[in-house]
Amino acid sequence: MNDDEDANQLYTLLNEHYVEDSEGIFRFDYSIGLIRWVLLTPDYIKDWHVGVRNSKNKKLLGFISGTPYKVQANKSVVKMAEINFLCVNKKLRQKKMAPLLIKEVTRRVNLNGIWSAIYTSGDTFPTPFSEANYFHRTLNPKKNVETGFSSLSANETMAKYVKKMKIHEMKDINLIGEPRLMTTKDLPQVYALYKKQMEKAKVSFKFSQQELSHHLMPVQGIVYTIVIENEQEKKITDFVSFYNLPSQILKQQGHNYTHMNVAYLYYYGTSVNSLTEVMKYGLLFAKELVPDGTRFDVFNCLNIMDNRLFLQDLKFGVGDGILNYYMYNYILGEDLAHLNPT
Repeated sequence: MNDDEDANQLYTLLNEHYVEDSEGIFRFDYSIGLIRWVLLTPDYIKDWHVGVRNSKNKKLLGFISGTPYKVQANKSVVKMAEINFLCVNKKLRQKKMAPLLIKEVTRRVNLNGIWSAIYTSGDTFPTPFSEANYFHRTLNPKKNVETGFSSLSANETMAKYVKKMKIHEMKDINLIGEPRLMTTKDLPQVYALYKKQMEKAKVSFKFSQQELSHHLMPVQGIVYTIVIENEQEKKITDFVSFYNLPSQILKQQGHNYTHMNVAYLYYYGTSVNSLTEVMKYGLLFAKELVPDGTRFDVFNCLNIMDNRLFLQDLKFGVGDGILNYYMYNYILGEDLAHLNPT
């Protein structure tokens, strides 16, 4: 992934063949920067980035990745591989390449003494340990309706919909402290807030401070983390982050838009402000305050962590997408979680 030619080939494969919505209107458009951010973590293993090429022209036809992480599974901490970006050229989907890629990345992971994996999929097969619904908060109502991402309800005019989905202004957000983008000096305090938040979860990644720095330090066009600071005490009391994963619009009917700019809620932690007020600022920031000029059309999240606390109040609507969470070769039980490397 440090080689520009390889990175460009993976971008092209994902851009043309990766995840689409059920109606074939939208497809993820991971930028090269975002792909590198996902894959080039502090402890990444190069051999876990597995591709299949055409033997003649060397074109990338299939790909799968693994990333080493420690996973908190109930009371156990287990070394696992996070599997991601399984993608096969559409013309070759009957050639059983996906099972081959899974088998090969499993072999390479096993060579490092790791026997379990964690992954997600929009497809349902035996047996997810959890599932979550996608929720969407419209930031650009008119564009979202015109592209088919959203729809007007019966007897609802565009003007009424735009008014209903208007984002809070700064004067309507009751924050204690000053919001700003995270900097390196904030990392220890943000890490403490992150660990406190993750204590609530039965399953989570157990990031080191170095790993969290990779995931949360703002990178233009890729990831944004906002901290709330008590300026008198120089204390970070809350933070919220999101990443930029646009979708390309595959069917242009009556409009000239090519992409939807989509923000995905990432990690957060609160101690003074309510999560709802922190998210109010996050939505405003995504809509009109991003310093590099990016203006997001929609803000997505899943009903995981404490997200249920703000979904209704901040007018998030449930989507038709479901994300299933899976573990490979690991049994997840309250007191019976154990590794079975056979």
